[in-house]
Amino acid sequence: MKNIVILGSTGSIGTQTLDIVRKNNDLRVLALCAGKNVKLLEEQIREFHPALAVMSDEKAAEDLRVRTKDLDITVLSGMEGMLEAVVLDDADIVVTAVVGMIGIRPTIEAIRAGKDIALANKETLVTAGHLIMPLAKEKGVQILPVDSEHSAVFQALHGENTSGIDKLLITASGGPFRGRKREDLEKVTLADTLKHPNWVMGRKITVDSATLVNKGLEVMEAHWLFDVDLEHIQVVVQPQSIIHSMVQFRDGAVMAQLGTPDMRLPIQYALYYPERRFLDGPRLDFTKIREILFDVPDMETFKGLPMAIEAARKGGSMPVVFNASNEEAVQKFLNEEISFLDIYRIIRESMDRHKVINDPSLETILAVEQETREWIESRW
Repeated sequence: MKNIVILGSTGSIGTQTLDIVRKNNDLRVLALCAGKNVKLLEEQIREFHPALAVMSDEKAAEDLRVRTKDLDITVLSGMEGMLEAVVLDDADIVVTAVVGMIGIRPTIEAIRAGKDIALANKETLVTAGHLIMPLAKEKGVQILPVDSEHSAVFQALHGENTSGIDKLLITASGGPFRGRKREDLEKVTLADTLKHPNWVMGRKITVDSATLVNKGLEVMEAHWLFDVDLEHIQVVVQPQSIIHSMVQFRDGAVMAQLGTPDMRLPIQYALYYPERRFLDGPRLDFTKIREILFDVPDMETFKGLPMAIEAARKGGSMPVVFNASNEEAVQKFLNEEISFLDIYRIIRESMDRHKVINDPSLETILAVEQETREWIESRW
């Protein structure tokens, strides 16, 4: 029996993780943490019987306590509740499926407590990779990637010597606006942006996919996960989402992981690594695939990717600014307060005004994040 804690259980990754639990009898849910979806979390509690549940704020937690007063469960709230969940004595692995930098502190505390991490919260490594990866090595903790692209690289590297890597090839679908030019993006709506052609994801990550910010975050994450220089990470557009990423080795060989676009596969692989389990769902039928298409990303139109790479190269606190400004901008776009192209403007202005702090501590990271958010609120 493997005991798991899920941060972000009511989101896209969280609900798909619970679908895997539902279909396997050797996974037990110890704790569930969610934002404000009290109704769904109550349903999850009644089905999976965790010992602990955490809501993002006390008001939602009190609502949940009332709803579950007939059950033997502890309900906590906020960051302190999450920190208590991730260090539960019996927990074996923590699935970090929350969105944004809120995932940093729980991930660090889980690693300190010796818990393996099924990492779906890419912002953790983007902003604090220099803290997370050395700590995981020190504690002997596995960081198991859940993003489909990083899982693909992880699978391609299984049994390989990483010193033989020439470059990582991170694939991108291109999002809903692939092929469009800047003038085409002036009038796109929120509804247009949320129509991803291949993947079913949360709203924030779907917008990030459309701006190519998500691919930039993945490049940063890959740098930390696999200890590969930015110069040896390449983004290629693969619009069918058949190839999820590739590794090119020094001898010219390329290893790729292929499959249908189903996030349950990388989630399940992380939970059971190195074992492979049966997973229901459609399979690739190579008799019906006539071609696999590739293209280069349009970095003139979709500024999210080049700005992310710029932030990564500057290093220090700049990735924090990039990520925090994007989170603020995307939330404003989701609230229909700004236009699609304003997302790029907010990120660009935030980066331009920031003076890099080298090797930031956790406290500095959180302070830079807060200062960036406050500046955006005052400016936009």
